[in-house]
Amino acid sequence: MLAEPGLDDWNTLYLADRFRGSLPLPAHLDPQFEAALRHVLDNPGSLVRPRMVLQVAEAYGLETGRAHDLAIALEYFHTASLLFDDLPCMDNALERRGAACVHVEHGETGAILSALALINRAYALTWRALAGCPPEWQPAVMAYLEQRLGVEGLLNGQSMDLNYSTLPHTHETTERIARGKTVSLIRLTLVLPAMLAAAPARDQQLLERIALCWGLGYQIVDDLKDILQGSGDSGKTASRDELLDRPNTAAVMGVDGAVARLNRLLRLGDHALARLLARRPALEFLARLRADLQAELARVTENASLMVVSEGA
Repeated sequence: MLAEPGLDDWNTLYLADRFRGSLPLPAHLDPQFEAALRHVLDNPGSLVRPRMVLQVAEAYGLETGRAHDLAIALEYFHTASLLFDDLPCMDNALERRGAACVHVEHGETGAILSALALINRAYALTWRALAGCPPEWQPAVMAYLEQRLGVEGLLNGQSMDLNYSTLPHTHETTERIARGKTVSLIRLTLVLPAMLAAAPARDQQLLERIALCWGLGYQIVDDLKDILQGSGDSGKTASRDELLDRPNTAAVMGVDGAVARLNRLLRLGDHALARLLARRPALEFLARLRADLQAELARVTENASLMVVSEGA
């Protein structure tokens, strides 16, 4: 007998429906473009980010409809960045989210146009979520979004990633790239819903600190997967960093050094998390996410003969 689905299962199924349905496809869309878009919309991934957005929004009392629009918008931005990242002119990946990359099945033009469609729709959904804010708050929210996605954040991180062969192969360089690419999206996930809900400034500061520590941590786990796991384990093309001379913390610091760095980041994040939960107990779900990150590290390194530092060590 199958177990009854839990709340997280229902939320994921609901968000998968929203992910598919929040980008309406017109009746007379070019068939090749439609096929590429349906490929994207039918492979939403784990939807961890939109679930986080909804939980932060709920903790601060953001209206449900606006929270849902923001959650899907940020996932569209993220998915678009992956479509670009996988292109032959960038990482030349073959697999993403357990399926063939869009450019493999539908060509580079299909992948690029799909990414642009997601970005266009993401901005429309973001403005709809933002419309409920007092007018005097809106410029700060829009500036924050631009900083994280624009030339100061995601785009600069992606450019440095692509040009890594010309940069010093150091921990400082790899972490700067991760701040631009990975941390920017985690910041949007945790901080933007709090901003829209008018969370206290101190709460937003603590969320920023957690996003920094966890964003860098998620990147280290991803780097370890690239070295230690095959495509079947990670759901995407493996060993691309080494083949393309792309930044990888584990390659720069060694696997042991990367694990040590990750555990230090987790401890720093724990201090901010404890302060935040004392102020806003409704954010308790963040403690579970932190435990999941530790567990993911253990799974990735279980065959590497490492002694993973336990929580609180």
